[in-house]
Amino acid sequence: MSDAGRLSSDPASAPSELLRVSGVRVCFGGIVALDDVSFSVSAGQIAGLIGPNGAGKTTLFNCLSRLYECEEGTIVFDGTPLSSVPRHRIATLGIGRTFQNLALFGTMSVLENVMVGRHCRTVSGFAANALRLPGVSAEDKSTGKHARELIDFLQLNAVAHSRVRELPFAIQKRVDLARALAAVPKLLLLDEPASGLDHEEAQALGRIIREIRDRLRVTVLLVEHRMSLVMSISDKVIALHFGRKIADGTPEQVRANPEVVQAYLGAAA
Repeated sequence: MSDAGRLSSDPASAPSELLRVSGVRVCFGGIVALDDVSFSVSAGQIAGLIGPNGAGKTTLFNCLSRLYECEEGTIVFDGTPLSSVPRHRIATLGIGRTFQNLALFGTMSVLENVMVGRHCRTVSGFAANALRLPGVSAEDKSTGKHARELIDFLQLNAVAHSRVRELPFAIQKRVDLARALAAVPKLLLLDEPASGLDHEEAQALGRIIREIRDRLRVTVLLVEHRMSLVMSISDKVIALHFGRKIADGTPEQVRANPEVVQAYLGAAA
């Protein structure tokens, strides 16, 4: 589909580092939310970010989205320090995000919601659209074409013209994914994507996330409490506990890490 194919298809080529988090520290008053957190994500990886409630996962996502500022440390995305990028330019830089609590436009159709996600990639402003200046029509057609490609990719054709608020929750989750992908991200941040889904829906979501990485060449970093999903689709897993990184490695390595076992199951385990 259009705007895809950013990564080399040569399996012998070494993946490049897309995201590096170095020594990040965030405090809220006297509470340390993140304490010297460091890790990297290579282009083409699916990386899982896990940890018990209060571990700092959402705080880290908010730092990656520039909603929060780091008191110490740096975050570099595709060679660019995020601290140098205005908040409203994060999507244009190539970082997309979904949220645990959906914020879709309920009275708009699926197609319209996905087209909204493309807004950061358009160049015509309010005046040009109001006056329908040359180029606006072509940009609208391109936006619609890309949105329909994503709708087809996520198997939403049957509901493309339905109002989002009338759709089942699992379908709304896919609409949220399509809207985030409409901005053509290099890195997709998924915040609790399986929240509210049953077992079969979560398994289907896992297949979709793999296809997003494999077919659209989008790197994925997900926060998720459903360990079966994280461990089955992730190339690497980063575990946080009370704001500290306690493990970083393959799913097998992290699953066997004593600190991770203790954080989830308690010292008796």
